Amino acid sequence: MNINISGHHVEITESMEAYVLEKMTRLERHAESITSAQITLTVEKERNMAEATIHVSGTDLHATAESDNMYAAIDQMADKLDRQVLKHKEKLVARHHGQG
Repeated sequence: MNINISGHHVEITESMEAYVLEKMTRLERHAESITSAQITLTVEKERNMAEATIHVSGTDLHATAESDNMYAAIDQMADKLDRQVLKHKEKLVARHHGQG
């Protein structure tokens, strides 16, 4: 999986990058078909935002999360993406079995 991490008004530290990579590997356990991920971490005044767009076979999934803490925002974003990946995978399986 090709992962691109960028920062907007924030410098990406090694620990932030490692944390994002750890969360993205969790997504790979659910869907091996993830080809690329674009993650943007943003700080605006006191808001920390994490946005991600991942390309899964056949579609793009997008999630945004906002929190007072950057690591909490990354956690929320990863959880949202995890739910979307599982739902997409269930749809593909149902379609493959003729139920969708």
